[in-house]
Amino acid sequence: MTDERSAYDEKLESILRTAAGIFAEKGYHQASIRDIARATGVSLSGLYYYFNSKEELLFLIQDHAFGTLLSNLERLLEAETDPQRRLRILVENHLRYFTANTAEMKVLSHEGDSLTGDFRRRVNAKKKRLTEVAMEILQDLRPDGGVDLRVATFALFGMMNWLYNWHRPETDVPIDQLVEDMYRIFAEGFLPAGAAVSDAARATAPGDAHPAMWRSEQP
Repeated sequence: MTDERSAYDEKLESILRTAAGIFAEKGYHQASIRDIARATGVSLSGLYYYFNSKEELLFLIQDHAFGTLLSNLERLLEAETDPQRRLRILVENHLRYFTANTAEMKVLSHEGDSLTGDFRRRVNAKKKRLTEVAMEILQDLRPDGGVDLRVATFALFGMMNWLYNWHRPETDVPIDQLVEDMYRIFAEGFLPAGAAVSDAARATAPGDAHPAMWRSEQP
């Protein structure tokens, strides 16, 4: 029974990875189950042994990705109490997973709104938990409330989640340096150690100083 379950899980994971690549390339709505059958070498009836609809397939891809990301993170954080180290673990876990699963990353970023009903609720619950873990870490780092927690949290995820759009493993920095650079930019800032932010930079308020720049032209 265990061997049968393992074979089932391995085959399903293979199907999910292939389907993620097709959804990432074509888009969920443009891709068909026949595309996935051709790419996997599994018949249509064989595919429907693993899922009942294309939407359920999309759900399984997203649920598996977020579930893996979250379970790995919680396991790595379990014995760690230092907030700075916990932030480093979050960043490294996120970047290592997504550089190894770029198709899934693109599907998560582009197709979240394609899910409906219980599928969407279940995936959103895992996304919410991931966000809560990040917020808890950032709250511990800045208990003074000097930076809005929501702004900080989504700035961090925005920086990491955009990776699929520009990072090229064959030409860009290796993963270890990528983790180091992103962590340092977020946690320590881009300016060199000891550099002060100028008064002019802090005082800049583009919306007030140059209102015409941000206003749409009226017909």
